[in-house]
Amino acid sequence: MAGAAGVDRERRGWLRGAPPPRWVRALPLLLIVGVCVATLMSPDPLDIGFLLGAIPPLAVLSYGPLATALLGTAVVVMLNVPAFQLDRPGRTDVLTVSFVAVLSVFVAFVRSRRDVQLDTERTVAEAAQRAVVPPVPERVGAVRCAGLYRAAERGTLVGGDFFDVRESPYGVRAVLGDVRGHGLTAIATVASLMGAFREAVLDRPTLEDVAARLDRRLVVDSARSPDTELFATAVLLEFAPGADQVRIVVCGHPPPLLLRDGTAAEVPAVPWTPLGLGLPGAAPPTGLDVPLRPGDRVFLASDGVWEARNAAGAFYPLPELLPALAEGAGPAVTADRVWADVLRHCPAVRDDVTMLVLAPGRPEAGPEAR
Repeated sequence: MAGAAGVDRERRGWLRGAPPPRWVRALPLLLIVGVCVATLMSPDPLDIGFLLGAIPPLAVLSYGPLATALLGTAVVVMLNVPAFQLDRPGRTDVLTVSFVAVLSVFVAFVRSRRDVQLDTERTVAEAAQRAVVPPVPERVGAVRCAGLYRAAERGTLVGGDFFDVRESPYGVRAVLGDVRGHGLTAIATVASLMGAFREAVLDRPTLEDVAARLDRRLVVDSARSPDTELFATAVLLEFAPGADQVRIVVCGHPPPLLLRDGTAAEVPAVPWTPLGLGLPGAAPPTGLDVPLRPGDRVFLASDGVWEARNAAGAFYPLPELLPALAEGAGPAVTADRVWADVLRHCPAVRDDVTMLVLAPGRPEAGPEAR
């Protein structure tokens, strides 16, 4: 299947090239039609044959080598059709246009090969990202879940944020974090942290132990990395088996918000250092237990949400807007609404955006409960 997909992508690149804006794709054809109509309708010869020389280079921007060759051939044919009177002496050099057409085909071939390679690399990177940070299930134990991930690099799923929700012998445990940097360079660190988390949630009796395990994992990785500033921030949660209490450990990350009775308040968790710093003499992480009531929801977000700025430089006011956005909505709808509102506030988001919405207890009825 992977080989067939690669062949199909290469065939698409050969025939069509990368998909440009529609108006760019239309330019070569519009030029051909315009020159034909103008020369046929004009009672006097028009000196506009030079416009045809722009068609092959324009085709390179929009089409693959085959289509570029066809358009270049059409240009050369038009220059030799007497009815168009485009190849009068001193007006248009057919040899020059022919050379430009051949050169354009070569450039289109090189570009299409590059596009196929980039498409393959992007597909592999996105598959790796989905394997490392798969979508969270709608329910884990007694907790309804929804996660949203948007990478800062447009057109890719790859980024430095991560989240996961797992059931363990000690309750439902969750993590949301942000590795320094984004893109392909962050995937190895995310994979290492996710592997450590998924192992620790099963055999570490306390949430503080899980945080310490992640910190140690990143400290070890930092010693072998050329990046001297490798670290990550994270929030870890542990819902008690009855989902009537959540324990929270904050490691250099913005604290979660507790949605309750139409309000959103930051949980006053005790902050700990970011993961991977390895500070000598640092105190161990300390968790905070928060009792939960029916209908409570816990909202976690990365810096891409908290630090999104509008044109005036104002940060996105998440605590103030979240209650209205989450009203009558389940975890998935809440995350989608917040993302849409972040884009309204800051259309050009420059950081990875990650959200995790956790709702302990029974799901509410209705489509908005998703």
